[in-house]
Amino acid sequence: MEEPKYRIRALHTPDTVTVYQAYRPEIGLPAARDGRFPATWKRDRMTWIKPSFLWMMYRCGWGAKEGQETVLAVEITREGFEWALRNACLSHYVRRFHPDEATWKRQLRQAPARVQWDPERDLHLRPLPYRSLQLGLSGEASRRYADEWTVSVTDVTPLAHDVHALVRAGDPAAAARLLPREEPYPTPDGLLDHLLVHEAADPAEPATETEKLKSPVPNIP
Repeated sequence: MEEPKYRIRALHTPDTVTVYQAYRPEIGLPAARDGRFPATWKRDRMTWIKPSFLWMMYRCGWGAKEGQETVLAVEITREGFEWALRNACLSHYVRRFHPDEATWKRQLRQAPARVQWDPERDLHLRPLPYRSLQLGLSGEASRRYADEWTVSVTDVTPLAHDVHALVRAGDPAAAARLLPREEPYPTPDGLLDHLLVHEAADPAEPATETEKLKSPVPNIP
């Protein structure tokens, strides 16, 4: 069965959903030890969370990129996750999807969350023909993520290294068996309507989050 272009795939339970981030050890290790983000984690700045483990590996280079050496699996409440989606807007303007660019810019300024759909990745971190959710949190959403929604924080850096080692050893089947079990996330009717670009909209691809991150943005793993 062909994957739809836009779908949230995640490790989830009836009450929680797991997202991934990567930080320097000074932030990541205390967060994993205490199960919450330390006071040094800037709650007034934007942070991006990713339900896709392999997209996180693409972003952090299997935990090898400077400043992203500690990979975290952050389990958050589904209630909080869905609040962020409900109050999010797309991170880029899409002609014939948004009423006009001025309206989109106003929504972007006011929204506590933003969504970017980037190509999902395979075990070799190559792009796939369907998209993976990246959810940016700022202001109220960032504070609630750190202090209200977070249920647990786990250091999964060893998992990242183990999967990468198996890929490099030419054993993708063994690597795949170690991956988190990410399944379609059951979104309530209408939850993503304002975040899914219709076929009739401008087909031009927006800049990906990776391209946008060429300019420094605090707290983005």
